[in-house]
Amino acid sequence: MCTVSFVSAGNKKIITSNRDENIQRPTAAAPMAEIVNGQKLIFPKDAKAGGTWFAASERGVVSVLLNGAFVKHVPAPPYRKSRGLILLDIIAAEYPLTSFAGIDLQNIEPFTVVHYMPGQLFELRWDGNKKYERELDVSGNYIWSSATLYNEDVIAFRKDLFDRFIETTAAPLPDDVHRFHAHNNNDEENGFVINRSTGLKTFSITQAVTTPDKINFKHSDLLQDKTFEETIQFPHSLISQS
Repeated sequence: MCTVSFVSAGNKKIITSNRDENIQRPTAAAPMAEIVNGQKLIFPKDAKAGGTWFAASERGVVSVLLNGAFVKHVPAPPYRKSRGLILLDIIAAEYPLTSFAGIDLQNIEPFTVVHYMPGQLFELRWDGNKKYERELDVSGNYIWSSATLYNEDVIAFRKDLFDRFIETTAAPLPDDVHRFHAHNNNDEENGFVINRSTGLKTFSITQAVTTPDKINFKHSDLLQDKTFEETIQFPHSLISQS
């Protein structure tokens, strides 16, 4: 929920997220399928609040959460609802963008959501006062770093590393992107896999690879050295429409 990338590789879209948390936070439950608001989703569940930072649906939708919006904010708990539960509300809605536009976010901590639907990519932000929706070129490549953990210089440096990776990797494969996310660049404070003296650490790397008929879902638990993989096949009706 603190580093997210989107890589367009032909008919594949590769969405990858590193989750950075304090080591005092309980480990999330392994990803599993659940029905939320009538929608079949797969996601790792946060043990503390019951939400998630990364979810995929059998409709080919993938939503990923980052803490914070544009700049680092001062937390002001208690909040009405966790951001991970808000993410589930959005992706499980029949019309996710309409849901985001209408959902009450007062007393919800600022966040960013990278939201992919077949053929479309959106960046959704809530800064604590106002919502922002921006459509991105779905054939492009992007990286986001949480404003709550990384300053502007670090965010720019990480983007340079990502741009260099894209430029030097012809037709990147999911494993290529996963390896990029697993590299700390000899920097435990601001690398892609962190291990800060404050107790902040990269817990996991989660990846969804979408194709016209399925999503391959991979979750690597770095603390327990375990990997979970699952394939979500789209309903025939969805494939016929694409």
